[in-house]
Amino acid sequence: MTPTTPAWPQTLWVVRHGQSAGNVARDQAEAAGLPVIDIRFRDIDTPLSDLGLAQSRALGRWFGRMAPEQRPQVVLCSPYLRAMETARILAEAAEGWDRSVQTRQDERLREKEFGILDRLTHLGITQQHPALSEQRAHVGKFYFRPPGGESWCDVILRLRSLTEMVTREYSGQRVLIVAHQVVVNCMRYLIEGLDERQILAIDAEGDVPNCSVTSYRLSQDEQRLELDLVNFLAPLEAAGVQATVAPDTPAAPKP
Repeated sequence: MTPTTPAWPQTLWVVRHGQSAGNVARDQAEAAGLPVIDIRFRDIDTPLSDLGLAQSRALGRWFGRMAPEQRPQVVLCSPYLRAMETARILAEAAEGWDRSVQTRQDERLREKEFGILDRLTHLGITQQHPALSEQRAHVGKFYFRPPGGESWCDVILRLRSLTEMVTREYSGQRVLIVAHQVVVNCMRYLIEGLDERQILAIDAEGDVPNCSVTSYRLSQDEQRLELDLVNFLAPLEAAGVQATVAPDTPAAPKP
């Protein structure tokens, strides 16, 4: 009998970037009751905070302690600066990291686009776009698409293309993805075969922590991925680095 080709990578890690300056600015705006997040960067250019840098180093040291045959062979990364910085610092902190490991930017891993709601807090959305706020509450975040932005479904559609590429090009390999909160949840939706109700229930449990790890292992029959870790924070805890769970999206009531 001819051996079958694995349908997925051997190991898949999906990591949210470290805390960003945008996360900090958003928390400050919400705490002050401001309608607009005061940050000068484009979303794509928002860097890590000092804490985000420390989180990325702690996670890198965790990967570096793995045996060579367990470490990532390829890194797929959002082109947004905070994700690229996380991937770079992680690799630098992973002592003994194989220099042949390729970091590949992929725009399909970019942050969910907020469109007209970009840089607005929940207060700002309800003040400036009350009709959109009502529509979002009625439709739900899974299907709601703000003008010029994306719904979760839009993110899932581009990630379907990404997962097809991953299974085709990295079958049986060890792959690390560095991206954003909504991407982490949408990857779970795809890999675990979830529906709208299930993924929104997971989202309602809490935000994806910065630099947390959600990972999968190839099943024994090599035809599916099995969930291994969910929002794993032990690398940060072991290093004594503060964990943060600030959302990327504008604040809104959980469904």
